[in-house]
Amino acid sequence: MADWSGTRPPVEMVRDLHLGGVIWFSGNITSADQVRRANRALRRADDRPWPLLVGVDQEGGLVERAGGVVTGLPSFMTGGAARRPELTRAATAATGRELRGLGFTANFAPVADVTVGAADPTIGTRAASSDPALVAEQVLAAARGYADAGLVSTLKHFPGHGSVREDSHVTLPVQPRSLAQLQGRDLVPFRDAVAAGSSSVMVGHLDVRAVDPGVPASLSRDVVTGLLRTDLGFDGLVVTDSLAMTAVTRSYGPARAAVRALRAGADVLLMPADPVVARNGIVAAVRRGDLTRRRLEQAAARQVALLLHHRDARGAPPGSARPQALAWSRAAVTVLSRTCQGRLVGRRVQPVGDRDVVAAFTAAARSAGLRVGPRGTRVALLRSASRSVRADVAVAVGAPWVLAGSSARHLVATYGTTPGAMRALVEVLLGRRPAPGRVPVEVADVPARGC
Repeated sequence: MADWSGTRPPVEMVRDLHLGGVIWFSGNITSADQVRRANRALRRADDRPWPLLVGVDQEGGLVERAGGVVTGLPSFMTGGAARRPELTRAATAATGRELRGLGFTANFAPVADVTVGAADPTIGTRAASSDPALVAEQVLAAARGYADAGLVSTLKHFPGHGSVREDSHVTLPVQPRSLAQLQGRDLVPFRDAVAAGSSSVMVGHLDVRAVDPGVPASLSRDVVTGLLRTDLGFDGLVVTDSLAMTAVTRSYGPARAAVRALRAGADVLLMPADPVVARNGIVAAVRRGDLTRRRLEQAAARQVALLLHHRDARGAPPGSARPQALAWSRAAVTVLSRTCQGRLVGRRVQPVGDRDVVAAFTAAARSAGLRVGPRGTRVALLRSASRSVRADVAVAVGAPWVLAGSSARHLVATYGTTPGAMRALVEVLLGRRPAPGRVPVEVADVPARGC
């Protein structure tokens, strides 16, 4: 499953390499019509009686590769704060219908990692919570929502990226936990999802010392076939994380990585650094006897069966996911200070923060009739921790732990900067709606978990 450059669909690459699929990024997208036309052309690229795996990373929050043509969702931590799986399912189903309407067949979401909070540099708010049971509940709801829309969803990043201190885009992170510790925390959402019938899992590039030290999990037979397939009983589609990431490329070339991943038990090779070299390496390995034809047929059969299953699923017609995104944010917005009722701002507000967030907040405030300008209640819209910012209200628009140490009178978390998240925030600031969310991670120096 390859990526590509530019906005012209890689029809020749799909046809010539007989690719199982392609993945889109924001640089490939100019408009909704362009995406529909391109995906239509890709579907016709090769004469095969099953769909192409046409995927995208559309998690919500920080990771939205189709954000310009699909309604943006707040971060997945919204689900952990709202604790209402029916709203999570409705939001992902609505997003899934938008993606299906554009010709996508897969979304690489939801994130099933359990974050450790501020010490987690990669996952953070992409995870629902630091509570494994809460993550599991939200992951199941999200996966069911995508399935409702007839879209393949993929849980990631097995066996858990939220508890390592490095980023696999730039190095091979070490997962030092014992197997018992992994089973009691990181593996819980994956285990529950497998038991509930989830059909696709992405394996991350992690050095799991308790299972196969020194080898990326995505290339490890002990992890993929042993831990995931045998121990957890998963018989669905296994996708590698991007094989172009440094965690793999620093030690493995495209051909060797592709063959190792297939031998480990993976079915979809996502974004080899060079898809031509990867494919030729696979063919050569089969001819040498280093890789069996049966392993390839098994991998292909899993993908074809899953795509046919979702193609034939009944999906509702596409529409906007804005109502569902707003309902999700309203249920998640969290007040961490002790004032849980009434208005939190005066008749005028003065927002400070990054320009794009201030603009989004200003639009929501003015739409609600709240004046914006100097000498108003200072509302700090924080993406990162900043103790130097003076404010009456401190709002974490991303990770809630940026509120640690804040001297603001009122502390609020929104878990996103979408129009729905900003509207929900303004409604709470004006005292028009309660803040029902509970922060799903620990925030240092902040005793309250939410109103």
